[in-house]
Amino acid sequence: MTDHLPRRQVLRTAGALGLGAAAAGALGGTAQATSATGTPDRLTAMGAHHGKLEIRKDPFGTTADGVKVDVYTFTNGRVTISMLTWGATIQRVETPDRRGRTKNISLGFDNLPDYATLSPYFGSTIGRYGNRIAKGRFTLDGTTYQIPVNNGENALHGGTIGFDKRVWTAKVVETEKKIGVAFSYVSPDGEMGFPGELTTTVTYTLDRRDNLRIDYHATVAGKATIVNLTNHVYLNLAGEGSGPIDGHVLQLDAPSYTPVDAGLIPTGEIAPTAGTPFDFSKPTAIGKRLRDDHPQLVVGRGYDHNFVLGGTPDDDGLRWAARFWEPEDGRTVTVLTTEPGAQFYSGNFLDGTFQGIGNKSYRQGDAFAFETQHFPDSPNHPNFPSTVLRPGQTYTSTTIYSFGTK
Repeated sequence: MTDHLPRRQVLRTAGALGLGAAAAGALGGTAQATSATGTPDRLTAMGAHHGKLEIRKDPFGTTADGVKVDVYTFTNGRVTISMLTWGATIQRVETPDRRGRTKNISLGFDNLPDYATLSPYFGSTIGRYGNRIAKGRFTLDGTTYQIPVNNGENALHGGTIGFDKRVWTAKVVETEKKIGVAFSYVSPDGEMGFPGELTTTVTYTLDRRDNLRIDYHATVAGKATIVNLTNHVYLNLAGEGSGPIDGHVLQLDAPSYTPVDAGLIPTGEIAPTAGTPFDFSKPTAIGKRLRDDHPQLVVGRGYDHNFVLGGTPDDDGLRWAARFWEPEDGRTVTVLTTEPGAQFYSGNFLDGTFQGIGNKSYRQGDAFAFETQHFPDSPNHPNFPSTVLRPGQTYTSTTIYSFGTK
């Protein structure tokens, strides 16, 4: 029935039918991908069968200044990830529930203009500096730098045109055990006010065990800079656009967190979570204490805070950070990271003013984000872990989202 649909419509129809995007090639009558020029672009010969690794590339759109944007879709036959070269963005995450029914659980759009003008960082790779910098200002080696403010009087996620609004170059990564894409971007000295030329590569790979691994790598030339990279994927484990995530259960290994002021800038205090609504040491429904009369929940309109992660890193530097579980359909996602913190955000500022990829409005509390990171505003708090990167040093970080069911 879909033989004559445009390829993008094939992808959307496949998702609506509960099929992974990897199966969309079969629905469209070809196993080949199509390049931005419209010519066949075979990226792998591993096939679209269940349990096989496959990747394909399709055109997604063109920016206002004429740069083509592609979507890469890769699958292990069970979990399917779609990513854009625009912002190295996770567009779709399709996973099965405990009954084997597949849904997209990631908030996003089906067109480039909405990403360019409306997106609150849906699935974006964030840089140079994830989270907030007070008044957009910091001092490094005796020089004060100013980042364009875009969140009240503060700079958020790298300023007005951060890494989320850049087109990255892409290279397929494929082995016997994993498949994905390495995205690269070179940020010139002075871009958004940051010092030094920063070369960044972020590699997203999916393995046969349903682990989405994100490896960050960056070096700087010329001057020292500050770096805090993360991904801002919004998830709803019941399915994108399905309603509030209040019933999702969260267990989070974080003995402390960093309280914030009215502008959501850390005060510098590192406060214990025990005995507060921020204590998720035992599995707890996100909505259970979301509306408690706690001053930090009031100022954030819910959870929008950096948690200081506990636990002991393994030999690879990874520590177990959190697990989210949606009881009705049974989907889970477990997060491991090398980072010292994570911003847990309960979707407080989604306001229903636009429609997402499933043609449903996203409203307050309809998704969560869990952004592994160094702490917000670290350059202005000497007691926080340093985010300074100097020439000759290498920034590395790894986060794994492990999808499953319970």
